[in-house]
Amino acid sequence: MATSPSAQQHQPEAAMRWLSISAAIASISVVGIAIGLGVPLLSVILESRGHSATMIGANTAVAGIASIVAAPFATPLAVRFGVVPVMLAMIVAGGFAFVGFYFAPAFWMWFPLRAVLHFALTVLFILSEFWISTSAPPHRRGLVLGLYATVLSLGFAFGPFLFAQIGSAGFAPFGITFALVMLAAVPVSLAWRESPDMRGPATHSGSGIARYIWMVPMATAAVLVFGAVETGGFALFPVYGSRIGYSEADAALLLTAVGLGNVLLQIPLGLLSDRMRDRRHLLVACAVVGLVGVLALPYAAGNWHASAAILFVWGGVVAGLYTIGLAHLGSRLSGRDLASANAAFVLCYGIGMLLGPQAIGIGMDVAGPNGFAWSIALFFAFYLVLAVFRLGSRQLRA
Repeated sequence: MATSPSAQQHQPEAAMRWLSISAAIASISVVGIAIGLGVPLLSVILESRGHSATMIGANTAVAGIASIVAAPFATPLAVRFGVVPVMLAMIVAGGFAFVGFYFAPAFWMWFPLRAVLHFALTVLFILSEFWISTSAPPHRRGLVLGLYATVLSLGFAFGPFLFAQIGSAGFAPFGITFALVMLAAVPVSLAWRESPDMRGPATHSGSGIARYIWMVPMATAAVLVFGAVETGGFALFPVYGSRIGYSEADAALLLTAVGLGNVLLQIPLGLLSDRMRDRRHLLVACAVVGLVGVLALPYAAGNWHASAAILFVWGGVVAGLYTIGLAHLGSRLSGRDLASANAAFVLCYGIGMLLGPQAIGIGMDVAGPNGFAWSIALFFAFYLVLAVFRLGSRQLRA
């Protein structure tokens, strides 16, 4: 059984381990810059080569398959080899896989490269978030995870901005991304002695990480929706922007607006989640904003500034689905159980990564540019139906 919030209130307050927190946040945020630059870069290159939105979505969806495959391996690898050695290995593997896209002459080669890249990134994110959660005291976990999400969002926002400056031509964007990924190894290595120890048995019995999905279904469904709309949106927004008349640079800057919204809202959302009796209500509010915002996007398509304003608010609030869900996991579990729960959380994110790009790509091919917004809206609608069912059934039992 998970640790209850009331039981945690009687536990002694732990000290904030700033070296560990800073190392984990710094490393994963540098990777965030690389992802923010790399994901739209790959989509623009495929579009320039004449591939359809469906095929671009299919290649991006491989990231979701890789995440689903990788999630169950994160905890066992870290238990056997240690958190830092595994993180460093994933940094190296991810960096070289990304450079491989530049040298791969055939489209089919992009599928295994995408798989290796996102296997590495998935393990890296799971272990980084576990490291951050274990280094933060329970009474300040929302603040720390809000800070983590803010700095990571800065990385995601800076990535498209950097892409807008350097463009998609030549080796430069690949070389810069590789250098950024390698740079992430520095803070991890510096804090090696502070890394969490995952030795010892887990306190929960069960069949793998899947059992953790059903413990908090609204949180895991929230991250699935976030994975779908974030990955699919980032991958196909440059294509959407091009089809409604924006230049490559203007479309990239709209993605920067999404990232900047994330930067400003994650700490307030994290603090708010710590003060709410039931975090599920805040998750529902984020989903409602997500639905309304994306449905408004087609009406602002001809106005860059209106689109930027919508995406600024929309991106910041929708990212709260991840931050709030992650804080909820950290409040209920600890040790290897928390690592396994983080893996289950990222597994659901990976499922979203698998579904989102494919659904949005098909939606654009079938319904034109507006299919981008309509496809994303379906994911939020699904989540709100689940929320009505879960919260309504609780009221009936009360």
